[in-house]
Amino acid sequence: MSETTTSIITIGRQYGSAGRYIGQEIAKYFGIKYYDKELLEHAADHSGICKELFENHDEKPTNSFLYSLVMDTYSFGYSSAGYTDMPLNHKVFLAQFDAIKHLAEEGPCVMVGRCADYALADNKDCFSVFIHADMEHRLQRITKLYNKTEKQARDMINKTDKSRASYYNYYTNKKWGAAESYDLCVNSGCLGYEGAIRTIIEAVKLFDAGKK
Repeated sequence: MSETTTSIITIGRQYGSAGRYIGQEIAKYFGIKYYDKELLEHAADHSGICKELFENHDEKPTNSFLYSLVMDTYSFGYSSAGYTDMPLNHKVFLAQFDAIKHLAEEGPCVMVGRCADYALADNKDCFSVFIHADMEHRLQRITKLYNKTEKQARDMINKTDKSRASYYNYYTNKKWGAAESYDLCVNSGCLGYEGAIRTIIEAVKLFDAGKK
């Protein structure tokens, strides 16, 4: 029997660890909204920047100089006189973070990736999770899902994880995948997907109870 939650659940994930599937099932269990690629659509709608540009920059690393520009301006918000002259990468970053904050204000939901845990670091209702699995399990999933050879799957996993880690490490004061960066880390290879789902659901219930 499903229950309700008052929390925003953010999910970071290694590629091939079934983070998307697990997030969808958790959202379904609690009867709350689920955002993954949908975050990009909301950011595009609210910023006026075309969706394709968000997809091109989605969880991809940038250089440290641009990062410093982003964080300096983000601290002042959109009202900064320099916003109009910002690089496009900068505007995409700000719009995505604002979209995450806006959607969190609408109520409980599951958000996957895109530094959502960092964007909501000051939100007392945010519960952050990182899902990982050993390479063998991830190779099995990717080869089956996308009909890839093991070599192709390994390349996809390594490239995607490297990109996600670089993006997260640049835009947050934490380290992607490190236990201390999240409220809960779950091994979906060890527990199985359904076991990971149950573990996160029970953890969210304990988190909700602790807020009362």
